[in-house]
Amino acid sequence: MFYLNKVFHNFPFLSILVSFIIGFSFMPLVLNIAKKRNFVVKPNKRTSHEGAIPNIGGISIFISFLLTVFLFTYPIFAELQYTILGVFIILIVGFVDDLIDIKPGWKLFGECASAFFLIVVSDIRLSSLHGFLGITELPLGVSYSLSLFVFILIINALNLIDGVDGLASGLGIMYCLFFAVYFSLTSNVNLAISAFAMVGSLAVFFIYNVFGRKRKIFMGDSGALLLGYMIVLYVFEFCEMNAHSSLPAKFRMSASPAVAICILSVPLFDTMRVVLTRIKNGVSPFRPDRNHVHHLLLKTGLKHRQVTFVLLLISLAYIFLGIVGRNWSIGLLVSIAFLLATVLTYILWRIVDKKSLQKEIE
Repeated sequence: MFYLNKVFHNFPFLSILVSFIIGFSFMPLVLNIAKKRNFVVKPNKRTSHEGAIPNIGGISIFISFLLTVFLFTYPIFAELQYTILGVFIILIVGFVDDLIDIKPGWKLFGECASAFFLIVVSDIRLSSLHGFLGITELPLGVSYSLSLFVFILIINALNLIDGVDGLASGLGIMYCLFFAVYFSLTSNVNLAISAFAMVGSLAVFFIYNVFGRKRKIFMGDSGALLLGYMIVLYVFEFCEMNAHSSLPAKFRMSASPAVAICILSVPLFDTMRVVLTRIKNGVSPFRPDRNHVHHLLLKTGLKHRQVTFVLLLISLAYIFLGIVGRNWSIGLLVSIAFLLATVLTYILWRIVDKKSLQKEIE
């Protein structure tokens, strides 16, 4: 085991293979349990699938991820025990929501409880604005508040984007792969193993979700919230090591918060747009609708896989933008990302309106 640990610490990307194998082994068991216990989602006015589909894919993701991390980064378990407790809480919140559809207030309470163990107890948080608006170090109270806001924003943005086959998991694979490679290059091996393990776990789910027919499975809130939690952890660590660590100059990103925003632009901008639209229309921001970017793309006539492919390509372009602008001013990089998202959304709305007009004429 010591030899294997040494190998994986030298080649952390191998954890993709291990988590994939574990996930592929456990997925049939999860599917069988879901069908026997009726952990399924049936077609409704907000869905487009047929038949009862298991919706606890997050459990399989969690099992393969946790086992892989436990096997090859065991020494940090004692160090991160409270962070892992936060993972358990968010997983339970999502699982319960999948079963009984809990009220938004209770769901938010569970998310805050999970955030408490990550931000306050484990002290994994945003402590600096990296010079944005002339601010570097944040007072403790401001740091906690900002970190909680970012936590709630990211996990709910990733939850809301989970609307078509392969989208949330595909985005998760891209995000985790970016952070995994960065952590590897900067010698943060344990974080790299963790992020690579998430890639392998998500890859198994992606295959079943996108290409499964009789054995199809959905991520559910348990998977989406778990993914969001891990992405928040990676974002916080990514920003903090660029704020305080003595990284090699070629890997330092002075605009790391803006780079993180670029990476997550698709779910973040979509959530912001949808919430503001609901508020403008006098509707609760928690009320579900079919106004998300994937719904708009479906209205243009694209199929689920095509929508996923388009949004993954756009996300890839945003990641490239973040890498190119990694040492620009934070304000400039965020402004460019926001402007680009606004232009793309405007073009999409014009296409949707044109399609709707054509249908009315026909």
